Amino acid sequence: MRSWLLVAVLIVPTPVMAQEKPVPRDSTRLSVPGCAYDRLFIVDISPENEMPRSDMKPGRRLRLSGPKKLLEEIKARKGDMVELTGLVRNSDLIEPGVGLAGGRIRVMPGRSPVGSTAGRDSGVSQAVIDVESWRLLNATCPAR
Repeated sequence: MRSWLLVAVLIVPTPVMAQEKPVPRDSTRLSVPGCAYDRLFIVDISPENEMPRSDMKPGRRLRLSGPKKLLEEIKARKGDMVELTGLVRNSDLIEPGVGLAGGRIRVMPGRSPVGSTAGRDSGVSQAVIDVESWRLLNATCPAR
């Protein structure tokens, strides 16, 4: 009888636990709801009334990075709200600029005057999220 039990335990497939990458010391793993537009992600409020798992404010923009297949899946969901889980550098979590009026107003440097320099402004950088997984939320994205 015991041998049958042992055979049954060995034959029944066991679920493989997904192993998460270790979080580097200079990064944080977080989940953010929002809308993806190609490789741009705009943070929004979760429609499912869940407690936010990050301190990112709605309207914050993130650039998506990660495996090509995963990014293609997210890109295919354009127009649907999704929640991304991934790694973000701690330095990218700090909002740029100077906080005024108790932090409710932020003053940031603007673009250079027209004609003075060509190309991108090197003083303003965009935060990057290294996407590990995503899930579909029950809402559509606002028109952009």
